[in-house]
This record gives sequence, C-alpha cells and structure tokens, in this order.
Amino acid sequence: MKKKPALSFWQIWNMSFGFLGIQFGFALQNANVSRIFETLGANVDDIPILWIAAPVTGLVVQPIIGYLSDKTWGRFGRRRPYFMAGAILASLALIIMPNSPSLWIAAGMLWMMDASINISMEPFRAFVGDMLPSEQRTSGFAMQSFFIGTGAVVASALPYAFTNWFGISNVAEAGEKIPESVKLSFYLGGAVFLLAVLWTVFSTKEYSPEELTEFEAEQKQSAQMEEPERTSAKNLLPGFIRNGLILLVVGLLGSLLIQQMGWEKELYILSVGLGAFGLILLISAWYTRQGMVHNGFVEVITDLMNMPKTMKQLAIVQFFSWFALFSLWIYSTSAVTSHIYGTSDTASKLYNDGADWVGILFSVYNGFAAVVAFGLPWLAKWTSRKMAHAIALVCGGLGLASFYIVKDPNLLVVSMLGVGIAWASILSMPYAILTGSLPAQKMGTYMGIFNFFIVIPQILAASILGFFTKTIFHGHAIYALLLGGASLLIAAVSVLFVDDVDQK
Repeated sequence: MKKKPALSFWQIWNMSFGFLGIQFGFALQNANVSRIFETLGANVDDIPILWIAAPVTGLVVQPIIGYLSDKTWGRFGRRRPYFMAGAILASLALIIMPNSPSLWIAAGMLWMMDASINISMEPFRAFVGDMLPSEQRTSGFAMQSFFIGTGAVVASALPYAFTNWFGISNVAEAGEKIPESVKLSFYLGGAVFLLAVLWTVFSTKEYSPEELTEFEAEQKQSAQMEEPERTSAKNLLPGFIRNGLILLVVGLLGSLLIQQMGWEKELYILSVGLGAFGLILLISAWYTRQGMVHNGFVEVITDLMNMPKTMKQLAIVQFFSWFALFSLWIYSTSAVTSHIYGTSDTASKLYNDGADWVGILFSVYNGFAAVVAFGLPWLAKWTSRKMAHAIALVCGGLGLASFYIVKDPNLLVVSMLGVGIAWASILSMPYAILTGSLPAQKMGTYMGIFNFFIVIPQILAASILGFFTKTIFHGHAIYALLLGGASLLIAAVSVLFVDDVDQK
C-alpha cells in the first residue's frame, strides 16, 4: 500500500483552473438571467418557476455524470472527458441564450445551459477527492473557490464594464429585446468557459482506478477507519415499496389539493417532485424484485439509502445554505431595484442602472470570496473545518439580512463582503469535510448525490418564494432576502453537529 502523494501548488492550480471558466458561465447566468426574463416580459412572482431549470437539471444530471465517471477509464482519464463535453455544450448555450426571441425560449436555453454546466462541474468536485490526500483537500477546494470567485468577479461585472468603460448601451435598441452589453458578456463567457476547461484537461494527469483503490486502503489503515455497514438493495426492498407508495399518494393528493384550492402553480413543483421520487422508489423496487440490482438506476438509489453519517449531517447544512443563496440569485435584482432604487419599470434607465449595480455587487461577493478562500485553510487549521464554516455562514446571514436596512446602494458593498465570506466557505468546507467519509470507487456517485442537498432547497425556494412574495410579502422581494439571511444562520448552527471523520 502507498500513500497518496501531496501535490505542488501549481499542480493544484492546474487541476482547479477549469473552475474559472465554469464559474464564468455560472455567474453570467446568476447575475443576468432574471434580468433577461424580466426584459422578455416575466412578472417578478413568475421568475422562481422559470429558474427551476437550474436545480432540476442538477438533480438529474449530476448523479448520472458522477456514476458514469466512476465507471469511466480510458485514454483521456476518468473525469476529464466530462469536463470537455460539458464545456463545449455550455459555451454554445452561452452564445445562444441572450439571443432568445421570447420568454419561453430563454427558459428552455436556461435548461440547456445549466445541464451543460453540471456535466462539467460535477466531476470537478470528485476530481479533488481523487487527486489530493486528506491534508490537502481543504486547500484544493479553497483553490476551486478562488477560481470561482475570480471568474465570477469578471463575469458579473461585464455588462457594467461594457457600458461604463466601453460605451456600449445597456438599453436594448429598437427592435431588440436584450441590451448589446449583455449579449457581448455572454459571448465572451462562452469563450472563457471552453479555454479554461481545456487548460485543466491538458495539464493534469489522473490516477488510475487501481492506484485510487490502493490509496484508499492506506488511508483507512492509517486512520483506523472501519468499513461502514451497507444495506443491500434486496434488504431495502420493503422500504422502497412502502416509502414509494406513501410519496406517490402524497404527491397525487397534494396536486389535487393545489388544483381544488386554486393555489399558486409553483406549488406543483413540490407535489409533483414528491410523487416523482415515490415513482422512482417503486421502479427501484421492481428492478430489485427482478434481480436486476447491478444497473445504474438501482445502484444510485441504493447508494442514496446508504449515505455515510457525515453526508447525512451535511445535508441539513447544505439545505439551509443553498436555500439562502437561491433567494439571493432570484430576488437580488428585484429587491435592489424596487427597495433601494424605487422602480420596477424594466424599460427605464434607473432600473437598468440598478440591475447593472447588482452585477457589481455579485462581483464584490465573488471577488471577496476569491481572497477569503486562501484564508479558510488557515482558519480551519486554527479552529476546525466545522467552526470555520459556521463563522463564515454567520457572516453571510448578517450580510444578506442587512439589505433590508441599507438605503444607499454603495453600502450594499459592505453587505456583500459578508455574503462573500459565506460563499467561499460553502464552495469548499462541506466538500473538504465530506470527501474523507466517501469510498474512492464511488466518489463521483456520492458527489452527485450530495448535489441533491443543493438542488432540493433550490426547488423548494422556486416552489414557495414566488407564493410568499405574492401573497405574504405583497410583492416586496426584499423580504425574500431577509428569509435567506435567517436560513444561513440556521445552517451555521447545524454544521457544529457534523462529524468530520478525517480532520487532520
């Protein structure tokens, strides 16, 4: 048995560089898609349902890509073929998106864009687990946070920069729907996405499956880790049937109740989602009864039911963290333009100035995250990974909640510093804690499953935030950001109860 070797700074740099491009695309999406939707005629309370593309595609695509990449080994490695395929598709989607002639075409392009980004992004998380020993994982994920922040700084500010530095209009010309500054930003983003991922693909060599198995055996021996008990699909069969039937019935009854009561259509996302998962469990039960347990479908569901304890605990932290982030991404433009700039007229210069400023604010929190990322390993070493994450989440919660009391747009920069600290940690600490509890041969699968606890809160947010904003918040988007701040504080408390099994 041999120990997984430590990598140099530049090796970690090269293997993480692709995230610069991935976040370029992700940041353009986050900062501008709500603006594109509103420009194409979407009402503020309809925006969450349009954003459902992001979490749903992540929910479906990431476990599939994780499972497939675990099973892949060839001339181009294990994860790198997926980096490349996702980058090509995402770059094409970024070029097409701002040329959408109607709202529903734009929504469809968001699905395509997000699926493509997920194809590249999921293997990058498993990549760190594959390549780095435990003592370097915090640094590895922190390096990813640095590139995520750096890419997002530039990408989020591009529309503002094109308008204020290069004189390109941020108001659409006659006969056009999307401003030229936004279009050029997406074109540049597509090019950067592809080139950055290519850098990682051609500069990093992966370990073979045999080497990874040997590294894992040494890690378990040195840490005196016991092999966790695993329940087979056959033994899970009664649970598949029972829980599947319960969820399917609840989903059907919930949909009927929503229809009869005339509630908001977004709530169908919850009822249909519950019913769909119930159906998935029943399909797993059928396969298991037929003895067909060695297919990807049943294996992923069985792995889900056998999640390590650390992963279950982190699921709670992730839920509240990403619910908060989704509220920020959906409602920051509406909240800032209406609560601070005092306008909801998407054709006005004041609205577009406010929307541009939101792009700058996104650059601020991403830029500060890039800087903070290098301090997180030090803070984790001085305290613990759990405590470092809790501190960061508190900073983010307070920053997000402060949007309500700030009246000067310039002061929102201070609020976003807190969000940036949380963002840097959310992108690194949960993964650094998680990877030590995962088997090497299922690293990709479990990273994909872990994404459930990122996208499920986003689906919930898309389901209820539109309903809350319209019926409880009376159209005031600022209250959605307050709710997000409270959610981050709950996440901060939850992380203190997580077991970090290989903290060095």
